[in-house]
Amino acid sequence: MANKALSSLGMAMRAGKVLTGDDTVLRAVRQGKAALVLVAADASANTLKKYRDKCSSYGVFMAEAFSRDTLGHALGKEERVVVAITDRGFADMIRGHLSQNTEVENID
Repeated sequence: MANKALSSLGMAMRAGKVLTGDDTVLRAVRQGKAALVLVAADASANTLKKYRDKCSSYGVFMAEAFSRDTLGHALGKEERVVVAITDRGFADMIRGHLSQNTEVENID
């Protein structure tokens, strides 16, 4: 199922529905544009806490998933620590694939 989630993430990127980078993702969360936030499982403890807190207070679903290299590779970029999906359809599809993956920690 991890491959399906990563494949869906790549499709969302090609459709222009993915934002990356700390400041860009935080801004999207604050403005209500982020439907889903993915944080690399190997991100620092401070980064994980920051996104848990922000996503929780703004009601955005967040999941810790994959490594920074894997996230970057799925997007066709260098390593990525944090990613926001801005399209609800893609976000729901990726969440569905992630919920079937036992290596993912979902945070509501």
